[in-house]
Amino acid sequence: MAPRLPGWTPLSLLLAAAGVLHLVKPDPFASIVPSQLGDPVPWVYASGVAEIACAAGLAVARTRRFAGLATAALFVAVFPANVQMAVTAVRTDASTLTQVIALARLPLQVPLVFWALAVRRRAAGAQRV
Repeated sequence: MAPRLPGWTPLSLLLAAAGVLHLVKPDPFASIVPSQLGDPVPWVYASGVAEIACAAGLAVARTRRFAGLATAALFVAVFPANVQMAVTAVRTDASTLTQVIALARLPLQVPLVFWALAVRRRAAGAQRV
């Protein structure tokens, strides 16, 4: 049997914290927005707002099912920024620790997507009761 992923509360808190960080300290996030998207600042703010919206949606039982799907989609949507961060870390001879963290983040998106989808499934099951 597969291990049970944590529930919606820690995922919601993670998203809320990340969203606030995007709005309060956008510079580190702006540096990883792929250059093909143009000015990174609107993308950083938009992703921060999206993270906060997903966090709020997960916190409300009536919207949790949709928010789980939206959260999974958000994790997929920001994956190019994680790729950009890894590419930049390797190309700029960043510290070994920075490179390891940047590269380790890539496969970590997968369990985040599964976690969001698990929250969606649990919410769907709870709505049937």
